[in-house]
Amino acid sequence: MAALPIVEIPDPRLRLVSEPVAEVDDGVRTLVADMIDTMYAEHGIGLAAIQVGVAKRILVIDLQEEEGEDGKPIRAPHAYINAEILSVSDETSVCNEGCLSIPDQNAEVERPATVRVRWLDETGKAQEAEMTGMLATCMQHEIDHLNGVLFIDHISRLKREMVLKKLAKARKAA
Repeated sequence: MAALPIVEIPDPRLRLVSEPVAEVDDGVRTLVADMIDTMYAEHGIGLAAIQVGVAKRILVIDLQEEEGEDGKPIRAPHAYINAEILSVSDETSVCNEGCLSIPDQNAEVERPATVRVRWLDETGKAQEAEMTGMLATCMQHEIDHLNGVLFIDHISRLKREMVLKKLAKARKAA
């Protein structure tokens, strides 16, 4: 498999609403494998297909929360195809979010603390689960990508402008 180039802001593709996957086939599974390779190569914990230029409702997540005996994170990637949020909690949590499409920039984002999600796995089988903590945050962040929404859309205009100015300054310095 191969790591793919990341689509970065201000690329207009990041604002597209991604299309549902009609059939989970070998092409989808190859894209999933490439997305996982890309996520690891870029040191991310989640990636939506649109972030590699594919407007399909596919995302991958690996929080890498557990460490092996060698001290390295244990990889346990999961693919979520046609993921949709069914319900959210009233309780919220705040997380310092970043995004591979907005490199090296972070901001505090408030989101529902718990979500119930339905999706297809890599075999095409329907799955449903309640998610909390970092998984709930990451799932909402990646589903936002599928809907053309970025984490900076969840913060104040002033903070968003600060993030974009810092990004422009970093790009200029590079």
